[in-house]
Amino acid sequence: MDRLWRFWIDRGGTFTDVIGQADDGEEVSLKLLSSSPAYEDAAVEAMRRVLGAGPGEAFPAHRVEAIKMGTTVATNALLERRGARTLFVATQGFADALIIGDQSRPDLFALNIVRPEPLYSGAVEARERLAADGAVVADLDRDDLAAKLKAAVAQGYTAAAIAFLHADLNPAHEIAAGALARAAGFEFVALSHEVSPLPRYIPRAETTVADAYLTPVLRAYVDKVAGAVAGAPLYFMTSAGGLVRASAFRGRDAVVSGPAGGVVGVANTARAAKVQQALGFDMGGTSTDVCRYAGRLERRDTATIAGVKLRSPMLDVETVAAGGGSILFFDGLRARVGPHSAGANPGPAAYGRGGPATVTDANLVLGRLDPRFFPAIFGPTADAPLDIKAARAALSELADAMGASSVEAAAEGFVAIAVEQTAQAVRRISTERGFDPRGHALVAFGGAAGQVGCQVAEALGVDEVLCPRHGSVLSAWGIGQARVTALRQAGLDADLDGDGLARAAALLEGVEAEARQALADQGADDGQVTRILRLRYDGADSELPTALGPLAEVKGAFETAHRRLFGFVESDRTIIIASVEAEAVALPPLHGEGQVGLPAGVGNTGHTSPPVRRSAVHPPHEREGDVAMFAHGEAASAPIVAADALTVLDGPALIVRPDTQIALPLGWRATAQADGLIRLTRAGGAQVRAIALDRPDPITLELFNRRFMGVAEAMGAALERTAHSVNIKERLDFSCALFDADGGLVANAPHMPVHLGSMGASVRAVRDRHPTLSPGDAFALNNPYAGGTHLPDITVVMPVFMPGEASAAFYVAARGHHADVGGVQPGSMPPFSKTIDEEGVMLDAIPIMRGGGFLEADARIALGAGPWPSRAPDRNIADLKAQIAACQAGAAAVAGMIDGFGGEVVAAYMTFVQQNATASVRRAIGKLSNGEARVPMDGGGQIVVVTTVDAAKGEATLDFRQSADQLSSNFNAPSAIVDAAALYVFRTLVDDDIPLNSGCLAPLNILTRPGSMLAPAPPAAVVAGNVETS
Repeated sequence: MDRLWRFWIDRGGTFTDVIGQADDGEEVSLKLLSSSPAYEDAAVEAMRRVLGAGPGEAFPAHRVEAIKMGTTVATNALLERRGARTLFVATQGFADALIIGDQSRPDLFALNIVRPEPLYSGAVEARERLAADGAVVADLDRDDLAAKLKAAVAQGYTAAAIAFLHADLNPAHEIAAGALARAAGFEFVALSHEVSPLPRYIPRAETTVADAYLTPVLRAYVDKVAGAVAGAPLYFMTSAGGLVRASAFRGRDAVVSGPAGGVVGVANTARAAKVQQALGFDMGGTSTDVCRYAGRLERRDTATIAGVKLRSPMLDVETVAAGGGSILFFDGLRARVGPHSAGANPGPAAYGRGGPATVTDANLVLGRLDPRFFPAIFGPTADAPLDIKAARAALSELADAMGASSVEAAAEGFVAIAVEQTAQAVRRISTERGFDPRGHALVAFGGAAGQVGCQVAEALGVDEVLCPRHGSVLSAWGIGQARVTALRQAGLDADLDGDGLARAAALLEGVEAEARQALADQGADDGQVTRILRLRYDGADSELPTALGPLAEVKGAFETAHRRLFGFVESDRTIIIASVEAEAVALPPLHGEGQVGLPAGVGNTGHTSPPVRRSAVHPPHEREGDVAMFAHGEAASAPIVAADALTVLDGPALIVRPDTQIALPLGWRATAQADGLIRLTRAGGAQVRAIALDRPDPITLELFNRRFMGVAEAMGAALERTAHSVNIKERLDFSCALFDADGGLVANAPHMPVHLGSMGASVRAVRDRHPTLSPGDAFALNNPYAGGTHLPDITVVMPVFMPGEASAAFYVAARGHHADVGGVQPGSMPPFSKTIDEEGVMLDAIPIMRGGGFLEADARIALGAGPWPSRAPDRNIADLKAQIAACQAGAAAVAGMIDGFGGEVVAAYMTFVQQNATASVRRAIGKLSNGEARVPMDGGGQIVVVTTVDAAKGEATLDFRQSADQLSSNFNAPSAIVDAAALYVFRTLVDDDIPLNSGCLAPLNILTRPGSMLAPAPPAAVVAGNVETS
């Protein structure tokens, strides 16, 4: 009797991973090139091989129980802009709304700002209008719209995205417009109230356009596969982590289809290993995906994929451009990894096709990969093994250029950089969201994860790494464990009280019915339904999911989640039910999904080989020789051991599976489990190499550059989480930075350009006014005559000490725009202020914390001083506490670096990264010539700058002394703003990813005249100088 097979497929951009499981437990895995002239479709070809269907034979659908697939078709269509020709249909006056967007700039320093091309090819406006409550203001002009739609079809448009203002509240006009579009001949029509039935026009419209653009392309692929498998049950993985029937698969749900399978695989691996919290780490050829699991799949509602913003439920996956194929290079000062990849062709140097040095080549040189256990599919004719000589040659050039002591030393350094990039991505989904990674296990999967998994764990302080049996095809395996689901949403915007909760429950009844019907439409049995409220504070943007329940439970759950994520609750602030959602999950499990363990059996992993039940490359079944494994500057002989012969093994060693290899470093132990999981545990502390201080090492320079930036970014994440003010939390009007002992900027996460060069003056003002500092001190400053910009921007400065030292070794600072600090008008931005007092209260480096204790009484006195004190001191206090929390996070990160590397090393590399920036700016100055510019101001006054360049020295003098005298208006710009503007301009002249620090200012001599509009004296008004003159 013919056996029934289940197929789980992850169709990636380069490779397609396939797992086939028969009803008797036999299992086969294959990895095929996603595109090959040898076959039409990799997924279908893999299934035909497993089923033994020869060329020309019909697909044996009767032998297939189910096919579950994840695909990058939608993502690739976005990347390559190969979607349907789409027409955007908007409310009259809003056809350009998506071009305007939110005005965010992806690259703060780009001179040539390239506006992303919209997905739609054209737009028309419909004469219609709804009020903010959904009431009809102007009826839809059907005749006018019908004529425009017919004309668009005649021009070749095939898909229409219809998004009207407030259609989430009243979809009548969209429904009518949709009918007109179909009658006009559009092949696919997307309506915003169906695609994204939530408030906010821009994300709703953007998602609708993406759905219209992608769904036709996606359905063409789905229909092709469905036809090729002759009606076998076919399901696709959605970005939200569930399966849908092929007929229900839409573009909005497909953008992270494959990675979602990896998240489900991580969840099942963690459950099987009885691990409560896990971090997933999927390192492939071009990038690395990371995720977190702690008892439930974590989702997000918005994402930017290939430059396109989407609002649709999707599993929370963070991606960093560091994979096995990431290209290694040296820019003359720093060693760099990525973001560009060698791809599959030519691929890494070891592929033997003339490719560049990559992370894979570095791992090969370090003995973390053994060419003998790879299939011979490389070289110009695809029949050669990996070429370690080519890998060494490519790395040898880099080692010579950097002055590295050996090829192995260079390789180890490059891998360390890739590890740090990955660790930073993991921190973004753990530390920056209030979770300590040290309480997690790391699930390492993907083709390249096994070689660096232990190093990533060490960088995070994690002591356990889980290597699942299906490690190189875990996304495909996770897709196999997923269930058919249907998720539906609806907006509400009601207060969280008895009446609001009743309205939410009533709305959920309809939403749940839609979700259950969607399951039934897919032929799935009715199952479990989860009902969720999405809550936020009134006036805030951050929404948190909370299960439906009694009022007290819902409020308590929201406050608990809010306190964990943001560090505070506001008991007197109204909670809003923003929207509701219901997710229906099919039960019982469909075709075996939901299992956490699978029958043993090793399948074929050859890329293009015929269907065999064993791998074409046989790993050793016991110890078979040794490999020279290089680590921490030394080589050690490491045994090569087959995974299926493994019981317990101490590193160093190389563990070989048919589809991947796992490097086990010294200080780690591997333990095999019956289900095929290999558990790696750390037995000792990580080794630390001695670091020379006489000159910067290119590898170490890049590592510390990333670590210092990581401090600033972690501070920013902490401030964004804990701040109360909308200006800080949601407008992101803040900056966080790390400074050396002299107040020189070391690293600044680039948030606000006007902050970039001015915060160092604030740090120096604190140091000058308080010669004696102690651990646990913090100070607040907004004095525009002493490093401030304008009064709403309050900077909190905290000194950092090395153990046993009396003087501050470093400083951390957080600047945020407070909603009100007093003055003659609310918001502290009066348009006609004449003196600084009219703009609010001035804080001149006042102590707000001593010995770790917050000086709330003193802070309130300061905020209440002056003729026009702060109108919202409670909110000021809350934001000051948030800024302190950000500084404490930064201080803790610096202390961790000091513990790990020593204060002398940290201080030395602070200087080195500043020198690196100086060298980059000097090169840019060398291309400039002398010049002069005069800019008259609309309200009077003139800015004059005379630039004198010494190209040979790479230095420039910026002389602003001819600028106008101090103005009677508030357009005066403090000297700190002049520094910030100069730093920003010269940073934009460097067309490279350089560290942003005070080194950029070192080649510049900036001259201002005291008493001028660019160096005003008290009590000059300055509030507009920060936002206009700058």
